[in-house]
Amino acid sequence: MKLATTKTKKQKVEFPLRKNISLASISNYKLGGVASYISEPKTVEIAILALEWAHENKQSVFIWGSGTNILPSDDGYQGLILHPKFSEINLSKNEVTVGSGVLMKDLLKFTIKNKLSGLEWAGGLPGTVGGAVRGNAGCFGGEIKDNVKEVVSLNIKNKKIEKRNNKQCQFQYRQSIFKKHGGRDLIVSVRLKLKSGDVSQIRKSIAERVAYRKERHPIEYPNAGSMFKNVPWKQVPDKQKPTLKEVIKIDPFPVVPTAYLLSECNLKGKTFGGAKISEKHPNFIINFNHATTHDVKSLLFVMKQAVYEKFGIKIEEEIFILS
Repeated sequence: MKLATTKTKKQKVEFPLRKNISLASISNYKLGGVASYISEPKTVEIAILALEWAHENKQSVFIWGSGTNILPSDDGYQGLILHPKFSEINLSKNEVTVGSGVLMKDLLKFTIKNKLSGLEWAGGLPGTVGGAVRGNAGCFGGEIKDNVKEVVSLNIKNKKIEKRNNKQCQFQYRQSIFKKHGGRDLIVSVRLKLKSGDVSQIRKSIAERVAYRKERHPIEYPNAGSMFKNVPWKQVPDKQKPTLKEVIKIDPFPVVPTAYLLSECNLKGKTFGGAKISEKHPNFIINFNHATTHDVKSLLFVMKQAVYEKFGIKIEEEIFILS
């Protein structure tokens, strides 16, 4: 760790900055090349200093949560990785204001401790609160949008704080205004509306979902979660609906699980280099033997092609590919 300097109000101000950091060291996938620079601000003020430094030194900026749904490039990243560590959690009645850098598992521990219900569906969900809001994370019939009251973000272009209510966040299926903006917004904090509940039931519900993930998902290997979004029922070709209507699930609206489509294409266990389509859950590509991003991308292509040829459905990546 070194201290970099940036000019602000005609003064030089220091802030922590690291150079030449392996993306594999901060990626859930444990792969990827080297990032030129990384800053891990714990406050908005430090984040602004890092952004000003990037502007002065003509460095591009990429916002990195916990790296649980990112496929880093083998070539690394030529610029500044902004890896926020906003970690405060505050409770006011049944509303929780939580920093974007807080891991979902730690937020769930907080809800158990304070007997708050409403997030049980997120048991076992990887990543940070900021990442969950950006992608409107959801599972077991729930979505983060159902709890969000307000999101505070920093516009990395003009360095101004912006506040949005639930409607202004433009939540859709695995989508939000923050994702649509393509990295313009650094989510700082999120205010969530919860409700009082029975602590034993809250704990049990969360534990059941964690156990489900451990049983069904290949979490023993480095991975980036589900590679593709589930397919909304309205996007299924009419000629395929008689065949697929039996596998519809609510997520939170009718969808066809992409894992089912991939399984029907007999892709479980298929490998390319050190990457493998999981036998346990075919919508996961695991890094089982020092995989490269090229290996993973090769399997992504195979998966998309196979589903299209068999079902006439174009599946869409849920992960973010950092090129």
